[in-house]
Amino acid sequence: MSTIESILNETRIFPPSDEFARKANIPSFQAYQALCAEAELDYQSFWAKQANEQILWHKPFTQILDDKTPPFYQWFNDGELNVSYNCLDRHLATQADKVAIIFESDDGEVIQSTYRDLHQRVCQLANALKSRNIRKGDRVIIYMPMRIEAVVAMQACARIGAIHSVVFGGFSAKSLHERIVDAGAVAIITADEQVRGGKHNPLKVTVDEALNTGGTIPVKLVVVYQHTGTKIPFNPARDVWWHEITQGVSVLCEPEWVNAEHPLFTLYTSGSTGKPKGVQHSSAGYLL
Repeated sequence: MSTIESILNETRIFPPSDEFARKANIPSFQAYQALCAEAELDYQSFWAKQANEQILWHKPFTQILDDKTPPFYQWFNDGELNVSYNCLDRHLATQADKVAIIFESDDGEVIQSTYRDLHQRVCQLANALKSRNIRKGDRVIIYMPMRIEAVVAMQACARIGAIHSVVFGGFSAKSLHERIVDAGAVAIITADEQVRGGKHNPLKVTVDEALNTGGTIPVKLVVVYQHTGTKIPFNPARDVWWHEITQGVSVLCEPEWVNAEHPLFTLYTSGSTGKPKGVQHSSAGYLL
C-alpha cells in the first residue's frame, strides 16, 4: 500500500509589523505563551479573569465552575448576560460608526455595515420576532444566503433569548426538514433565493417542501428576506416579508438577559448523514 509523503518543508517565518502587533489582542508569541502558562497554573482563575475582562455582565457571576456532575460542567452559572449586547451595544458609545462587517456579494457588490447600523437592524428584527410571539427558549432555523442579513438574524435571536440553528443554504429539503424537526423549531428565517457562483438556488421553495414533509406543525412563522425578487409561493397565514414586519419598528430593543448556561445556538457536525446530532453552546461559551 502506497503512502503519501509531503515534499513541502516550509521553514519561512513572516513576522507581523510592529504597528500590527501593537493593535493585536495578543501582541506577540511570548504574550501567548504567558497566557498559556497562566491558564495551566490556575485554569479557573484564568477563565474568570478573561470572563470579567472581556465580557459585559448584566449580573456578575460568583461561581466560576460547577463540576459536581461531570461531564455536565457549568461555567459562571449564576451570571446573566446577552450575546447581542456584548457584540453590538458595547461599541455604540465609542465606535458606533466603525465598520463592523464588510461583505462582497456574488456579483462583486461590496456592502459595509457599521455597529450602529447593525444594532438598529438587529433591534428591528428582534422586535418584529417578539411581535410574532417568538420568545426566550424558542428555536429558530436560519436558512439564509451568505448576506449580512444572516448575521442580523442570528443576533436578533440572541437578543431575545431564542435559540438559533443555522442551516447551510445549499442543503436539501430533506436535510432541512431533519433539522427543523430535531430542533423543535417554531420559526424559520429564510430568503426567496440565494445566488452562489452565478446560480440561483430557491430557498423559500425548499423551505415549503421541508414543511410539507410532515412533523413540522410547531412552525408558526416563516420570515422571508427579499433578496432577488423572484416570484415565490406565499402562505399568508404563516409567511411574512422581512421588510414588511420590520418597517416602522423601533430601532431599540432591550436585550433579554439570560443565564450564562442558556443555550445560544444548535450546531451540527459537518457532513452529517442521517439524523444529525446537535451540540448546544452556552452564551458565555460563544464569546470565550
